[in-house]
Parts: sequence; structure tokens; C-alpha cells
Amino acid sequence: MELKVAGQRCRVATGGRAFDPAASALPPLLLIHGAANDRDCWHSVAAGLAAAGCAVLAPDLPGHGLSAGPPLRSIEALADWLPALLDAAAVEQAVLVGHSMGSLVALECAARQPQRVSRLALLGASAPMPVAEALLGRAATHPDSVCRLMTEYSHTQQFLLTGSSGHGVWGPGVTLAIMRRSPPGVLAIDLANCNDYRHGLEAAAQVACPTLLLVGRRDRMTPRRNLPPLQAALRQVVGAEIANCGHAIMNEQPRAVVEQLLRFLARPATPAAAA
Repeated sequence: MELKVAGQRCRVATGGRAFDPAASALPPLLLIHGAANDRDCWHSVAAGLAAAGCAVLAPDLPGHGLSAGPPLRSIEALADWLPALLDAAAVEQAVLVGHSMGSLVALECAARQPQRVSRLALLGASAPMPVAEALLGRAATHPDSVCRLMTEYSHTQQFLLTGSSGHGVWGPGVTLAIMRRSPPGVLAIDLANCNDYRHGLEAAAQVACPTLLLVGRRDRMTPRRNLPPLQAALRQVVGAEIANCGHAIMNEQPRAVVEQLLRFLARPATPAAAA
């Protein structure tokens, strides 16, 4: 579906079902994609959540996919854009689910707008999320080589060799195809946003809602060894990992991601969180 957000057209996927929060016993979920991605990276996860009865919004961020406007040039600006999207969808409060760069956006939004976020799920997260200087420069001059490198590092070796979503589709090619269709300049801007965002731990300390940290055991982009500072900063945190999975967690193991998210949503909130 399409929404008008901050005066610009925004394309939003809903998991193949009409977006109707009133028909769901669970709170609506807002799925936030990572660098040089768009709504289609959530395709299987959004469909699985919708089939389980969830109301799902998976938007193309500004300047990504089929959403209009320039790409926003900071995690903070993206975090401030999310409440405008919720307003456009007539949603008062949602569960934010962010992957990679999207996890930083979700984290910052939860710190800035706690009344709009009932729960938080961070997939493939790290705070800070530094990007090598050479990679930042090459993303601006040779983006396709960076897309190919990120695709390789985002999946396990087994998935790179044999990964398939069926019907003859080469699984990692899905990640690469989504990144390659990004508008010019988006990859470099997104990677700079990740690199420049330095106060993720301070934001995490302000988040009071229940939070899920979900990681692929073989993630080479944001490895699980980076998680302890973020986990320590969050007040109500549940950690989980998916075996035999890399950074592109929604592509390699979408069913496991859906199961983990549904399990997290079913967990009772503590009295402090409810307050």
C-alpha cells in the first residue's frame, strides 16, 4: 500500500494481507530495513507474521525502494520519521523491529518516542556500528563491488553455496538484487549513517520497554561478540540466536525469525514495563 508521510509518497508492504490492527490480538509491527535495502528484504518474515494474525507495516525508508524523497542522512532523522509513518497509518503504538541499520533507527526511536513503542526487537544489531573507512569511500565510487562484498559477508558459506528459497532461486542473489536496485548514492549514505551514529548505548539506557536482541550465530557483519555492551545497557532484554545463520537473518532463516518474534510478543511484560 502507499501512504503519504511528511508530504512524500511511501510504499509499504503488509505481508500480503490488508493492514487492520483492530482485527489482530497482537500489537502492530513496524519492520525497518537495513542499509541499501527496502521492504522486500522482509518479504517472507512479513508474510509469516501476517499469517499468524499480526498487522504488519514494512516500509521503504525515504529514498529507498519505491518511496519518494531524498534518503535521510542520519539515524536520528530516520528515527524522527518513524512516528510520522505511524501517524499516517493511524497507529498510536507499535512494536519496532529493526535489522542492521534499521536496528539503530528503531533503538533511537524507542529512546526518543517511548510512548509510541510497546516493544523493541533488534536483529543483527551492534552499538556502535562502525564501517571501515575504505568501505565508506568505495561505496560512493564503486557501489556494486560493495554490494557484492556485503552479500558475501551477510550469509553463511553453506547458504552461499546451496541457499535457495525454492523454484530455482539462489538465496543470496535475493539480497544482492535488492541492494543493486537501490537508487544511486543510497548505499554510501546508509553506511555513513551507521558509522556516524555514536550514542546507541546512551539511547539503549533510556529504553524501558521489553527488548529482543536476535542474532545469527555466524553473523560476520555484526557478530554476537559485539552484543554485551548493548545488552547491558538495556533494562528489559531477552537474547536469542539462530544457529547456522549469518547477518541476512530474514533471508537465511525467515521461519526462525518469525518464531522468535512471536515468542517474544507472547512474553508477559513486567509491571515496570507496563507502567
